[in-house]
Amino acid sequence: MSESIIAVIIVLGVLIFFHELGHFLLARFFGVGVLKFSLGFGPKIIGKKVGITDYCISAFPLGGFVKMVGEEPGDEIDPDQIPISFTHKHVLKRLIIVLAGPLFNFFLAIAIFWGLFQFYGKLIQEPVIGTVQENSPAFKAGFKQGDLITGINGIPVESWNNMAAIITSEGGKGLNISFVRDGSDHVAAVIPEQKIVKNFFGEDTKRYMIGVSSAGSIFFKKLNPFQAFFESFGQVYYISRLTILSIGKMVQGTISAKDNLGGPIQIAKMAGDFYREGFPAFMSFMAFLSVSLGLLNLFPIPVLDGGHILFFTVELIAGRPVNLKVREIAQQVGLGLLLLLMGFAFYNDIMKLFFAN
Repeated sequence: MSESIIAVIIVLGVLIFFHELGHFLLARFFGVGVLKFSLGFGPKIIGKKVGITDYCISAFPLGGFVKMVGEEPGDEIDPDQIPISFTHKHVLKRLIIVLAGPLFNFFLAIAIFWGLFQFYGKLIQEPVIGTVQENSPAFKAGFKQGDLITGINGIPVESWNNMAAIITSEGGKGLNISFVRDGSDHVAAVIPEQKIVKNFFGEDTKRYMIGVSSAGSIFFKKLNPFQAFFESFGQVYYISRLTILSIGKMVQGTISAKDNLGGPIQIAKMAGDFYREGFPAFMSFMAFLSVSLGLLNLFPIPVLDGGHILFFTVELIAGRPVNLKVREIAQQVGLGLLLLLMGFAFYNDIMKLFFAN
């Protein structure tokens, strides 16, 4: 339990710090005064004031904030602070300052994955056959356990996932599969068959298959700095796409929000589990959460960064700010929705923690 607490404090602390650092650095870059930079909410535990900025750590670690001079249109500010007021900056500068928080979460994830790929390499599942289903296309073609697939229709095969993607892309056409057995090269003709299988979301989907499963052998492929960067960018894109698809399917009811939506308790449990698995696994989990936090804050919900971005985008297009009363009502509605979502996530956490089979 203590490991989970330590792990979640580290994860949330780092993610919140980088998110707020994005807002802070861009605010200072555009000449906006920052009154407070806080990790956490509530009473201040420790802090130091430098210039007009109060840097502090607060009691409740589930968030953080940067308070800027003239942050809200209705704020009363001294005339001499107008040059450093957030509200008095051009709308495009305000939009960039707000956008910087989520973007820094994506930058952090890319940096973490880059470091992991650079120093540990990319985890590759070798295209080695583990089992061959009886009477399957591969069985009829004479494939056996331990065969190493090296190419399909002249296309080199580098990994198990790569092999599966090539088979799918060929759309049921005949395949000439090159493989190595006992040190000798062989080629076999295979016609894949279409089957209905479960995808990542538990949905029935049609796929072309040859009837083999992986032996599970893996290795780490060394990458140079440029390869590591592009792999990191691809990993962040993949997580973002998967997260958006998952949210969409929860809204549609295709997958269960009860089973897939977790809150702080679930995050703490997972953080502890990955912490015990070792540094690479723990850092990968942190990067995954950083992407999730960045995406969550981009949702066009008032009180989140995405809501402010929406208001500023409307202002940029219309040439005038959104009516203050409209913004206040929208923020109240957004806060209510956010509290309902948090309550549901807490409920799921508690049910899983105390009533799971």
